[in-house]
Amino acid sequence: MKEIKILDCTLRDGGRIIDCHFEDNDIKNITARLTNAKIDIIEVGFLRDRRNIKYSSNSTFFTDVDQIKPFLTKKSGSLYVAFIDYGMFDINSLKECDGTSIDGIRFGFTKKDYDESREDILFWIETIKSKGYKLFIQGVNSLSYTDKELLEVVDMINKVKPYSFGIVDTYGAMYMDDVDRIFGVIDHNMHSDIHINFHSHNNYQLSFALAQEIIRLSRNSGRKIIIDGTLYGMGKVAGNLNTELLTDFLVRKFRYDYDTDLIFDTIDDYIYKYTLKYKWGYSVPALMAGVYKSHPNNIIYLTEKFRLRAKDVGRLLAMIEPKKRQRYDYENIEHIYREYAGKNINDSNEIELLKNLFFNREILVLVPGSSLKKYKKQIQEYITIFSPLIISVNFVSNYMDSWIFYGNNKRYHSNKNEHNGKKIIISSNIDSVSEEDIVVNYYGLINRDFKFFDNSTIMLLNLLKKTVPKRILLAGFDGFSSMIEDNFVDKSFQNDRHNTDLFDFVNREISLMIKDYAQQVIDKTEIVFLTPSYYKPFLKDTKIKFINIKKFIGIKENI
Repeated sequence: MKEIKILDCTLRDGGRIIDCHFEDNDIKNITARLTNAKIDIIEVGFLRDRRNIKYSSNSTFFTDVDQIKPFLTKKSGSLYVAFIDYGMFDINSLKECDGTSIDGIRFGFTKKDYDESREDILFWIETIKSKGYKLFIQGVNSLSYTDKELLEVVDMINKVKPYSFGIVDTYGAMYMDDVDRIFGVIDHNMHSDIHINFHSHNNYQLSFALAQEIIRLSRNSGRKIIIDGTLYGMGKVAGNLNTELLTDFLVRKFRYDYDTDLIFDTIDDYIYKYTLKYKWGYSVPALMAGVYKSHPNNIIYLTEKFRLRAKDVGRLLAMIEPKKRQRYDYENIEHIYREYAGKNINDSNEIELLKNLFFNREILVLVPGSSLKKYKKQIQEYITIFSPLIISVNFVSNYMDSWIFYGNNKRYHSNKNEHNGKKIIISSNIDSVSEEDIVVNYYGLINRDFKFFDNSTIMLLNLLKKTVPKRILLAGFDGFSSMIEDNFVDKSFQNDRHNTDLFDFVNREISLMIKDYAQQVIDKTEIVFLTPSYYKPFLKDTKIKFINIKKFIGIKENI
C-alpha cells in the first residue's frame, strides 16, 4: 500500500477559476483519464445545497450524490470524493453511500466556524460517517490556528477518527518553517492511522517544494499522507500544486506507478483550452494574496475592475481587516477603494528630495513622551555636541532648523499657527494649508495588519526607511504607563483612545512594529533609544540600542 497518495482536485478547486463550468463530456473523460493514470483519490466537485443552486449539466456543483454517478469508473483502484463546505449543503439530505457513487466526503470548515459552531460541526461529521462515507476533514487556513488551538482540533480529530485531516494553505502564505511546525504539531499528537492531507496554493511558487518537505517529514515519522494537486496547476489566481509535477516526482524518486504520460495527454486534451481564456499562475497580485492572506476573489476584483498597479493592490488589501480579507465583500472593497483613491498620491519626487537631505545623516526623532521633559537638559546637550538633524512628531519643537512630521490631522491644524517657517512633512491623509508642506503618501507608511497602524512615529520611521539615514535616535518614544498623566510631554496629547486597559496591548503591538522595522533596516541604519522606554523589554533580541543619556559623554564612539 502506498504511504504517499495523490488527490487530484482539478474538477473541484481547479474548476473555481471557471465557476466549475466543465462540460459533461470533459468531466467524464478527465475522471476516467485520472483513474487510468492510477491517481489514488479523485475529487469530482462540490456538493451544494439544492435550496441555493439548481443543478444542471456541464457543472461540478452537484446537489446530490446520484448526479455524480454517470461520471465515475467504479471498477478501479481510485477513490472518488466530493467536497462539502460547512453551512453550504443540506447535510440531512445526504444519501447513504451504496458503492455506486462517491466513496468519500471532504468536509471543510473555517476556524470561525469551529469556534462558533463546534457542536454542529461534530453533528455534520457524525452524519457523514454514519452514512458510510470515508471522511476527509479539512480545517481551512491552517495558519489561522495557534499551536494550542490546533492541538484542540487534533484532540477532536482523534475522537472522530476520520480517514484524513488536512494541512490547508488556503491563501498560499506558508513557508517551509510553517509546514514543519504545523506538521510536527499534528503528527506528534494525532492517531497514527489517520492520514495527513496537504493542500496548498502556489502564491509564493512554493507548492511543489512544500509537498516535497511534507513527503520528507512523513518518511521520517512513518505517517501516511495525501497531497492535493490539479492538472497544470489549474486554479484561481496563483493556482495549485501541479499534479503532473507530483506524479513525475513520485515515479522518479519512489518508483510509484502513476502514468505521467497519460496525465500530460489529459492536460493537452482537456485543460489547455482553458489557459487560452483564463490566466492562473505566478503574478505579483497573486503574491499579494499570499502576503496578505486574502481570498483570491479580492485580487481578481481589484485587478479586473480598477486596473490597479500591484503595489496599489497590496495597499488596498492592507486596508481590509485581516479576517475580512479571508472572504470577499465587493461593497466593502468599493468603499475602501474610494477612500484610498482620495488619499493616494505619487510621492516619488518628494521621497527623492528627502533622500537627498536625509541620506547617511544622523536623525534625532523627538516623540512627545514625558521623557522629553525629564531629560530635556541632556537632550539639549546631545544636540549641541553632535548636531543631528531633528524631526519632531506631531508637535512644534523649540530647536532651530528642525523639521516636523505630522501623521495626525488634528495635531497639524491645532499647531498650524506655530509653524513659523518650520520645514513640514505631512502624510496625505492630512488637509494641507500650505504649499510649502512636503506631502508623502499615507498608504506607503502604514500596515493595517496592526490595530494601531496609524501611530505617527511608526509612520515617520517607515518614511525614513526610504531615505536611508545612517542612524535614527529616538527620544520621548516612551510607550504607555498606567499612570496616564506621565505618558505625554503635555496634557494636550491625551485623548479618549488612551485607555489604560489597552496599554499593555499597545506597548506589545508597537514593539512588534518596531521589531519588524528594525529587521528591515538594521544593516543600513542604526536605531538608538536615547531615553527610557516601555518598549525595551519586548526588544531584547534585536540590535536596537538603548543608551543612558545621563552618561552620554563619549556616546558617539560607543554607538
